[in-house]
Amino acid sequence: MVSECCGLCGCSQLLFFVEDKRRTYLQCAECKLVFVPSQQHLSQHDEKAIYDQHENALEDDGYRLFLSRALEPVVARVGVGSCGLEFGCGPGPLLAKMLEERGMQVELYDLYYYPNKTVFNKRYDFITCTEVIEHVAQPKAVFEQLFSILKSGQPLVMMTKLVIDAERFSTWHYKNDLTHISFFSRETFEFVARQYNATLEIIGADVIVLTQ
Repeated sequence: MVSECCGLCGCSQLLFFVEDKRRTYLQCAECKLVFVPSQQHLSQHDEKAIYDQHENALEDDGYRLFLSRALEPVVARVGVGSCGLEFGCGPGPLLAKMLEERGMQVELYDLYYYPNKTVFNKRYDFITCTEVIEHVAQPKAVFEQLFSILKSGQPLVMMTKLVIDAERFSTWHYKNDLTHISFFSRETFEFVARQYNATLEIIGADVIVLTQ
């Protein structure tokens, strides 16, 4: 792991965090990101095979309720007719549909299911990124890309469950999904906010709003 470095800040000072039967988890000494070393990542083929098994139907009321926690912060911050991007929307872009029902226009991007890179040629009134960033090996590149296409003063609304401490992490179901490789804490998002001159709001347990 000598050549390993943090995918968020580039720091090479990495600390052992926890280990389970399948993977090791390191923590960056600088930004506190917890992550799985690159040699333990799935291949893209194996990763997509897991995503293909997800069943997030557009008519699923429970999934709608879950996503409403990301929907409401968007609706509270931007007006009807605003144009946004759902980044990492997966095969069933329900959040985009919910936003459109509230009068928004939404573009879609997903590495596997909507790989239309022309969406990055526009600028947006809002961006949503729900249950995505934990799948990303190089979150710095994602933040830089998203902030570069987000209009000034507009929200990046994310959902991801937060690391509390090593003891709770060791028995945390969230880490057991092999497609989850980057884990953020409040302290890590505070680092992100400082790096990108953004204001940070954490709503409830897992909704993060960054406004640059």
